[in-house]
Amino acid sequence: MGVLQHIQHQISALNDLIKINNDRIAGYQKAIESIDETGLNLLFNEYTDQSKNYVSELREYIHVLGGHPADGTTLSGKFYHAWMDVKATFINKDKHIILADCERGEDIAKKAYRKALDDKELIWEDERVVSILNTHLDGLRIAHDTIKALRDAEVNV
Repeated sequence: MGVLQHIQHQISALNDLIKINNDRIAGYQKAIESIDETGLNLLFNEYTDQSKNYVSELREYIHVLGGHPADGTTLSGKFYHAWMDVKATFINKDKHIILADCERGEDIAKKAYRKALDDKELIWEDERVVSILNTHLDGLRIAHDTIKALRDAEVNV
């Protein structure tokens, strides 16, 4: 693969992560709309801001590569959020279900970042992109573990 193809691959892969983060933002905004609990809403806002920061970093790096950052969400994210809307109309705004949905979203985000870090063409000889992705993945792991612990605690209530 030539240098130009390598850069185009990097831009495409980083744009996919922007879309995943946009899915995450949309998911937490739905969760905020679905529950009226100050503590959880503060946490959900924190994770929304975290993904906005991740998007900003990814956009910046795509510009460095000479590319154009993506907007929007993934197609699967659109289906997921549509399902959450339908489910919300039929199910009482159950805290456990909302937290389970958030955990599922965190699993999807972590999987996308792990896949990106396994993509040798994306990370080849690019320590900066590896550092960005590892930092983001660390934040996602912490968020996942927090959401999972809250979900598990809700089962025991």
